[in-house]
Amino acid sequence: MMERKNRDPMKNKHFSKTLLMLLLFAAFVAFSTQPARTDSVQIVVNGSQVQFDQPPIERGGRVFVPLRGVFERLGASVVYDNGTINATGNGRAIQLQIGSTRAVVNGVAQQLDVAPFLVGARTLVPLRFISESLGANVQYDNSSRVVSINSNGQAPAPPPAQASVTLTNLQPGNRAYIQVTRPAVSGSFSQAVDPNSVRLTLDGRDVSSTTYVSQNNFMFTPTYDLSQTRHTVEVRGTSATGVAFDRTWSFTSGATSSNNNATNYLQNLLPGDGSTVGSSFTVSGQTLPNSMVHIAATGSALLGGMLRVGLGTYSSDVQADGNGRFSQAVSMQVPSGGTVGVRLTSVAPNTNAGATVTLNLHV
Repeated sequence: MMERKNRDPMKNKHFSKTLLMLLLFAAFVAFSTQPARTDSVQIVVNGSQVQFDQPPIERGGRVFVPLRGVFERLGASVVYDNGTINATGNGRAIQLQIGSTRAVVNGVAQQLDVAPFLVGARTLVPLRFISESLGANVQYDNSSRVVSINSNGQAPAPPPAQASVTLTNLQPGNRAYIQVTRPAVSGSFSQAVDPNSVRLTLDGRDVSSTTYVSQNNFMFTPTYDLSQTRHTVEVRGTSATGVAFDRTWSFTSGATSSNNNATNYLQNLLPGDGSTVGSSFTVSGQTLPNSMVHIAATGSALLGGMLRVGLGTYSSDVQADGNGRFSQAVSMQVPSGGTVGVRLTSVAPNTNAGATVTLNLHV
């Protein structure tokens, strides 16, 4: 007769409980070791850090970022349509699908380690795969958790240095010797400047308030006699792009020449001060024979009846004939109701005797 084994119900219950705990522990370990990190990963594209409303996520050893955050900075356009992602740029086309590890690059199928996925309303895509598919170079520093992306597989080139402003067409010329005591002082800028930033000093005296300044040139005539010595002109300010400049030059005035007391003039000017003109008009007048006349015009208009805005500049030089007559056509894109300021500076030959007149015209 076969002997029946003795089964202890308590021991069976204890065994089942132990087995359940082991299974739960194994599940916990498996879940806790899933590679889905959400701690901060910094993304730097061409030297500039990118900020995201949805932080990057590391999953399966891959960094995922919001759909548009990086790729538009790499020159790619991104279209998302019903779970399909199309990125185009740098002569390349990439297609991915939410939840799929299959990708297509320039018509060739490729396999992803981890599929794109959704976090809330944000679509996250694999950073390295997309970047390298668009021809960029990707480097990841695990210690600092910084992903650096450089376009075209090269380190980003430093921005080109912006050239500072230089002065041209100086009158009187640098180190020139002139015979008048009230010369016309003028010059041109090598590039557009911010007129409001320009300051001009003569022998350390600030004469900015009586100096005409446009984006392209400046003009000043002293209202007092200069002493018979060397004088220094300083012009400083910033270019239209914000680059500071500071330029100086010098000339010597006063002489025993018989032409020392020569004076210049501008008269019989048309249109007259306060006249109404069209967007194109002709400036004419009379000055000392063979003088060089510099004409500078600035257009402006009231915006909304309150704020005056500039509408461009005009600059030209014309030489008076043997009788001192000169004429020059001026064209300004100024609408009806605007104004045009015209400043004329005449410099006589040999003596550099100067004369300056400002006309305020209406359009």
